[in-house]
Amino acid sequence: MPRPFRIIDRRNLILLLGLLLSAGFFATTLFGYFVSKEAIRSAIIGQDLPLTSSNIYSEIQKDLVRPVLISSTMAHDTFLRDWVLRGENEVDEMARYLAEVRVRHKAFASFFVSEKSGIYYTADGVLKHVAENEPRDDWYYRVRAMRDDYEINVDPDLANRDALTIFINYRVFDFADNYIGATGIGLTVDSVRRLIRDYQTRFKRTIYFTDGSGRVVIHGGDGAAPELRNRPGLAAQLERILKERTGFYQFVDNGDNHILNVNYLPELKWYLFVEQNEDVALAGVRRTLYINLAISLAVTLVVTFLCYLTLGHYQSRIEAMASTDKLTGLLNRHAFGILIDKLLAANRRNPQPLTFLLADIDHFKEINDRHGHRTGDEVLAAVAGLLRSTLRQADFAVRWGGEEFLLVLPGCSGEEGRLIAEKLRQAIEQSQPVAADPAIRTTLSFGVSEYVAGETPEQAIGRADEALYAIKQTGRNGVALKLAESAN
Repeated sequence: MPRPFRIIDRRNLILLLGLLLSAGFFATTLFGYFVSKEAIRSAIIGQDLPLTSSNIYSEIQKDLVRPVLISSTMAHDTFLRDWVLRGENEVDEMARYLAEVRVRHKAFASFFVSEKSGIYYTADGVLKHVAENEPRDDWYYRVRAMRDDYEINVDPDLANRDALTIFINYRVFDFADNYIGATGIGLTVDSVRRLIRDYQTRFKRTIYFTDGSGRVVIHGGDGAAPELRNRPGLAAQLERILKERTGFYQFVDNGDNHILNVNYLPELKWYLFVEQNEDVALAGVRRTLYINLAISLAVTLVVTFLCYLTLGHYQSRIEAMASTDKLTGLLNRHAFGILIDKLLAANRRNPQPLTFLLADIDHFKEINDRHGHRTGDEVLAAVAGLLRSTLRQADFAVRWGGEEFLLVLPGCSGEEGRLIAEKLRQAIEQSQPVAADPAIRTTLSFGVSEYVAGETPEQAIGRADEALYAIKQTGRNGVALKLAESAN
């Protein structure tokens, strides 16, 4: 028998359901991502970077500002000034003093340069005499001429094999405020870089210091200092940053968005830059986004598949209920209307014989009256089952009325249909429709007609009905064929 027609387009429904679920999950996940992104960004600007800068500044006060305070103490030390005013006679005394400062404060170097004698003293004694025509002594004459009390400068240390050193150069005055020289201590750049690397590892930020011109003086990398003016997004704001001294800034570098917190350290006369790559900070959120999208996709596929199975089950039941007769399991007249239209359309493309068999159970009212409607239902079901079991796959049977059945036989002529009807009549006559009561027997009367091209199905079935009526009038339990008038 042909497959039941579909009253629901399950494929489109599942596709729509999948799209709705996907859109809902996608929208919810994206909304959560953007909310989390904004929350993290706000936390970076409002909490993380300020807190990091504050912590680093506190560390700097201990690790870099402390040498400034030591140098200030040296510049105001009574011993140092008295020793200079006494004529710098006992060099060993100055050497012991500088050695004690270096050891006590764990400095890399300690020094004093006398304005009067031009001698450069270290913990090991006299290092050299400074001279204005010596390029390596330019720092001293710069310090002598400056107005600030001190400077922080990065230079090779002559006393330590030209190791790159951060010097705190502090101006020294006697008790009458006359300039008498410069003193201070030095820290190796490598030690400060290790300190910054430790900060960067601890706080997971990029940290570096610049001077008043925007030149990076110390950073945590191994190579040359980065040039901020080679970073277009940052270079465009650099002058404003140096002018404002403190604030939050944003810029794009190599396609990534960066958030920058800047603080000016007056003790060092440097700017502390704490930089956060926002895309790196959001990597975890993006990873969560991808995981959520994957989970959402998996859930959507599982739900869609389960719905597909469930809808398939219920659709089959609904289609069966809509297209079949509940008692007999045969197609109903509504299903017949749809199937016959498809069959006739195919017949117009490829003409072939088509025969209708209209059958009626003889004396069915008497069975109901004598044995009850339940027995009558058993007879109907048994007859329908026998009819259905004898049909070819291309044929189909319809419960046409109360005890009437219509059989549609594609590819059969009227005469072939009459022979099939006769075989069915004999099979019904010999059957026992009610197993509990073998005495109950029944017979069928058949009207047969062959469809003629151009007529309606109703006209062909009408001829079968006329043939059936003729058999009923002549005693029932027989088969009659009525052809169209044009075929007679």
